[in-house]
Amino acid sequence: MVLPIVLGAASGIAGFVPLVLALRQTKKVTDTSNLGHAGALLLGVLASFILLFATAIACVLVDRPSVLPFVLAEAVALCVAGIAFGLYRHFR
Repeated sequence: MVLPIVLGAASGIAGFVPLVLALRQTKKVTDTSNLGHAGALLLGVLASFILLFATAIACVLVDRPSVLPFVLAEAVALCVAGIAFGLYRHFR
């Protein structure tokens, strides 16, 4: 039971990485860019969703009874990573 929770938490933290990269990309976007600020952020959200769903589907295929702890740990870790990042940026 511990392994799916740890792997889910790692997957949730890894799912936050595309969001941070997209946020950094928005600082490099010019006013005349085709991608734009919102486009870069939406691509980051899309990449994050793809990563999270792919790991959840892999968990379903490998060990179906462990899906609930895996997905809950994944969601909690993603939220905690987002909150920690926001607090870090706010107080830095």
